[in-house]
This record gives sequence, structure tokens and C-alpha cells, in this order.
Amino acid sequence: MTAPLLDIRRIYLEPAAAGLPRGRQVLDRFPAAERIPVQSHWRIPELREGDPEDFLRPKREVLVLGVKKGLAFRPNGRSADFIAPSTSNGCAIACAYCYVARRKGHANPISVFANIEEILAATARHAATLGPKAAPNQVDPRDWVYDLGENGDLSVDALVSDNVRDLVALFRSLPNAKGSFATKWVNPDLLGYDPQGRTRIRMSLMPHGLAKLLDIRAAPVAERIAALPDLHRAGYEVQVNFSPVVLREGWEAEWGALFEELDATLPAAVKDRLAAEIIMLTHNAALHEVNLAWHPKAEEVLWRPDIQEEKRSETGAANLRYRTGWKGRWLQRFRDLLAARMPYCRVRYAF
Repeated sequence: MTAPLLDIRRIYLEPAAAGLPRGRQVLDRFPAAERIPVQSHWRIPELREGDPEDFLRPKREVLVLGVKKGLAFRPNGRSADFIAPSTSNGCAIACAYCYVARRKGHANPISVFANIEEILAATARHAATLGPKAAPNQVDPRDWVYDLGENGDLSVDALVSDNVRDLVALFRSLPNAKGSFATKWVNPDLLGYDPQGRTRIRMSLMPHGLAKLLDIRAAPVAERIAALPDLHRAGYEVQVNFSPVVLREGWEAEWGALFEELDATLPAAVKDRLAAEIIMLTHNAALHEVNLAWHPKAEEVLWRPDIQEEKRSETGAANLRYRTGWKGRWLQRFRDLLAARMPYCRVRYAF
């Protein structure tokens, strides 16, 4: 029998979060969990000092309950028009390439924010201030799109609280805005949220063998693909993320097989409006060191200095990307392969 994704045994909580209705709901959902008061959801030394060889335990057993302080909306222009204030950060899934800063420690378990009403109200005000979208762009031809899950996976968050249900309900009521999030988890509860086309789900996909190596604790790729028609019928706008594209021997054959599987599974109604993001792998030197302690096999395909080059991020981090010039050629080969196998799939964004 497969172990559950979450087996919450400890909840680190800010007192202010515990006093809010959503905070009480989360605590009631896990009544047997030990409750550990903390001053800040960012500063929990026990999580920072976890054993790298036991990387997955905090993701399965620990939850952090806090209050979201900053409610800024960041312009994006890639996956979305704006990054909305998050209702969570951290994740129970353990993708070996994950870019999310591990600010609570190397494992970064889920932190859920209890001040959902404040976040929803700020989002509604922001959309109202924008008014109608003046011109189409690559994000969406009509609506302003808000990325809701930049720092986690909302399909997993929906196992913890009703925050995701409330977000879907909010965008159902906004005439000029859509919510959007990427996911690697299949949560049947989402099928009952009645999004009415106002929430976009971007299912992240990669070849099966690569996902078994890199997408630790995520839903199997076959389950993710099988969920797409159900999500469409439930009223979501369904798109796909081919992300990250990891180059290794035989990559074109394994991606080609994935495209053929998708083509055989998707109904015509999904194909008619299907769009994709393509994101080539970006790795990180600090993450490389963490991975060597708990999942060194992943680094055999992620850490490839022979075909990668260092590029400093805006925050000064040492990132590795595929070499300039070659990256563009490989990306074009990927796009050509997709066009040959799934010509109806529009590439909305590629990087």
C-alpha cells in the first residue's frame, strides 16, 4: 500500500494564525498533531538543522501555520501577468530540481497562511484597479492572469485547507481576471470547485523515466495525463508545462513518446485550446550540494558542467544553464518535435 503524501505530526504555528478561522480549520483537520508555537513562520531553527539524509520526513510530517505579511503583486509576463500574494509556500513534493528557496531549511515543508480573507480582498482590489485588459498578450488574450502557486503546489495545498477552494471561487467572480497554478499532483477534490473557466491549471509533465528519477513524491506522469480530461470537464482551463526539459542521451525519443501519449489521451475539446510552456532546466550550485546528500543519482543528469555554464541570478546565486547558443538550438529541436507530434499545441512561452 502506498504511504500517504501527508502524515502531519507537528504543526509550527504563529499565535495570530491560530486565532483566525482558517487557522482553526487547519488545526481541526490535524487534531493529533503536536502544536509548537513560533514567533515567525520564517524562523524555525529545527527545520534549518534537519539531517539532509532524512530529507523527505519534514515534507511528510511537518506543517507550518502562519500569517502572510506582504501583499504585493509582482509583474511577471511569462506564466502570468502578475504573481499574486501566496496563500502558502513550501511543498510536500520533493522535485530534485526545485528552484523554490529553501528558506525554512533544506526540506521546506508546506507553510499555509491563515489570513485568506485578507489575501482574497487584496487580489480583488488589484484586479478592479486594472480594469479590462487593453490588448492580448502571450499570457492570455482577454484576462489578467494571476499566478497563485509560485512557491508551492496548490493541488497539494488543497489537502491542508480550503484556501485553494476560496481562490477558485474568487476568480469565478472576477470579470477581468483568471487564477493560474502549475501542479504535479492529482487531487480529485478540485473537480468539485466549479471554476467556470476562470482558473487555469498548468499540468507539469516530463517523460516517465525522468519523472521517476526527479519528481520525488509527485503523482506519476500517467496519472497527471489521465487527469487532464477530468479537469477540463470540471471547468478548468487546461494547459501543460513541459518543465524542466533535462537533456540526456535519448531525450528526443522519450519526449516524442510522451507527446504521442498525450495526443492519444486528450479529447478534441482540450486539443482545440491547448497551450504549453517549455522551460529548459536551470540548476543551482547550492541545490547541487543538498542533492548530493540525499539523492546523488539525480545529479548525474542535473549537474552537467560539460554542457552547462554558470550564470548569476538577480539575487547573486550561482545558477547553471545550458550553454548559450546550444540552448537555443536544443530548444528549437524540442519545439520542432512538439510541432510534429502535437501540431495543435500552441507554445505560449519558452525559455
